[in-house]
Amino acid sequence: MPKGYWVSAYRTISDPEKLAAYNELAGPAVKAGGGRTLVRGGRVAARDAGIAERTVLVEFDSFEQAVATYESAAYREALAALSDGVERDFRIVEGID
Repeated sequence: MPKGYWVSAYRTISDPEKLAAYNELAGPAVKAGGGRTLVRGGRVAARDAGIAERTVLVEFDSFEQAVATYESAAYREALAALSDGVERDFRIVEGID
């Protein structure tokens, strides 16, 4: 069964305090949903139209699990804390078998 992934590329971080509040809530929500954070911040080499800003990659055992975790009450609480503190490109994608 293909894995599911959250891919989040941040364009701007306008409120680091909101991002910190989000991180406090999102981490446990992801873990509770079975997610494993593979990349969070760190070095970025942006190419083409990419922006060298924060990038996050989270792996789940399935696409369905990734979607369910995003839709969970715990993650919704994290999103509320984040609010307008960042601009990001967030996708849930299915991996290749």
